[in-house]
Amino acid sequence: MSELIYSSWWIPCYGLIGAVLTLPWAAGLSKHSGPRPAAYFNLFMTLLAFGHTLFLFRAILGQPVYDVIIPWLKVSGLDLPLILQVSPLSVGAVLLITFLSLVAQCYALGYMEKDWGMARFFALMGFFEGAMCGLALSDSLLLSYALLELLTLSTYLLVGFWYAQPLVITAARDAFWTKRLGDLFLLMGVVALSTLAPSLRFSDLALWADGPAQQLPPLVLTLLGLTLIAGPTGKCAQFPLSLWLDEAMEGPNPASIMRNSVVVATGAYVLIKLEPVLSLSPIVNATLVVIGAITAVGASWVALAQVDMKRSFSHSSSAYLGLVFIAVGMQQIQVALLLLFVHALARSLLFMSVGSVIYTTSCQDLRELGGLWSRMPATTVAYIVAGTGLVGLFPLGSLWAMTAWADSLGDYLPLLIVLLLVNALNAYNLIRIFSIVFLGPSKPKTRRAPEVPWTMAVPMVSMSVVTLLGPWMLAQWQVLPPTLPGSMIPVIASGLAGIGAYFVQQSMFPKVRVWQGIYTFFAQDLYLDKLYRLTLVALIHLGSKVTAWVDRKLIDSVVNLVGLSSLFGGQLLRYTNSGQSQTYVLTIMVGVILVAAMEMMNHSF
Repeated sequence: MSELIYSSWWIPCYGLIGAVLTLPWAAGLSKHSGPRPAAYFNLFMTLLAFGHTLFLFRAILGQPVYDVIIPWLKVSGLDLPLILQVSPLSVGAVLLITFLSLVAQCYALGYMEKDWGMARFFALMGFFEGAMCGLALSDSLLLSYALLELLTLSTYLLVGFWYAQPLVITAARDAFWTKRLGDLFLLMGVVALSTLAPSLRFSDLALWADGPAQQLPPLVLTLLGLTLIAGPTGKCAQFPLSLWLDEAMEGPNPASIMRNSVVVATGAYVLIKLEPVLSLSPIVNATLVVIGAITAVGASWVALAQVDMKRSFSHSSSAYLGLVFIAVGMQQIQVALLLLFVHALARSLLFMSVGSVIYTTSCQDLRELGGLWSRMPATTVAYIVAGTGLVGLFPLGSLWAMTAWADSLGDYLPLLIVLLLVNALNAYNLIRIFSIVFLGPSKPKTRRAPEVPWTMAVPMVSMSVVTLLGPWMLAQWQVLPPTLPGSMIPVIASGLAGIGAYFVQQSMFPKVRVWQGIYTFFAQDLYLDKLYRLTLVALIHLGSKVTAWVDRKLIDSVVNLVGLSSLFGGQLLRYTNSGQSQTYVLTIMVGVILVAAMEMMNHSF
């Protein structure tokens, strides 16, 4: 038992080892076997990670929390070990990550089959997986911050995978700098917390928050909490750092399966671990609720105006995570974890279905798709299961998660309205895209669209079964309530209302031009990018101009003056150097006489 627990540090290493093993193919050093061996290496290492985690989860279930301390840096009184926490929660999170990574990589075998960068893609997926597994097991804020930075780098490399396209490079750059902005503030919080708390372990931080931290000034606790939530805000694509996720859809779809299901959830996972520290300030909790509510409602509306399938569903991912932020802000940790679990299953399946459509038609524009239900039955069923799993409809997982959310926050009517509105808008968006893509009239790109090959169909169908089994898994873990709660009725009603609103709108006023201005407003992502250009980017640009002028006019002028003075002085000294020793002796004597004369004059006065 103890050996199995201590070996948990190997789990994050499997993905990293797979990434290293594929470097000869990813770098183009092995040109005789093609890129497939790289994919098989990564798949094998991910399978090992999943099997190891499964055995560990069965052993740790019902057991207390164990710590695995790995010495790392110990010098001059500084001791920074790598601390992993082995608990049913952390190992369960790793089990979910490795399972979804295994399914996504199996799916990628078919999706990336003809791509020249297949080996590089699988190497990056292994890097992705290793960082997420380490983050799930980490019990150190410092280690978690380092792993979040690795995820930022992985996101940049995967979004910019097809780097020959200018739009892809722009998307990768925007994703990197947006997340780096949040990470910068998070780093400030980590440094500040290291000076205030006795340790950066999450368990020690919880104890510190219950005792000595309550003696700190409220302003310090508020500023500390605001810096700590900045990093998760960027990772989860929450307002105002929400623009990167839809641009990240320029990357390969198998990476989007992981990114929209578990990668964006890693920020919320760190936020949940920091909840004892964040709860020290009511302002921080209120900020989390406000950020979550704005993102949940705003992103849901923006998703309705998108004509790109992947971008639309990326906005709905941000909206769902906004509900998680509200739950954390209201200190409902169990509800937040339940939301993350059911969302990961259904969202990964949804992007598998979307990826199948894109693979078959080479198109993700809704205006060019239609009539695929009879040509792609497996993809259609997967979309229906995923959509039902994301909306509060009986009996799949989101219904139980949203019902628990409504029960825990039922006394706050505005937040309950936010939940029901987001559920209705999400249902509206899902049925809108389903009607266009699968039920609409056939288009030139869809008339001869076949079903995807078995390498993609088998993972997609398997994920459909797992999503359908979500409520059964929740029942096995005793998460579901013993009786049907009353708040289930409004949740189901909001989902049905969203579906019905779409058909009413299509039948009564399908092309109402009076809403064109509002539609454009949402289609342009609330013009947030232009707002940033006019404010933050313009301010930074102005600052760069000012510093350039100061550097050019002031600093360069001073440096040039010093240089000119040295040059002029050197020219003058050239004429005083005759090379004759008697002249130098005479000069020294004259200098000594003048100094002596000045001293005598000073004494006389």
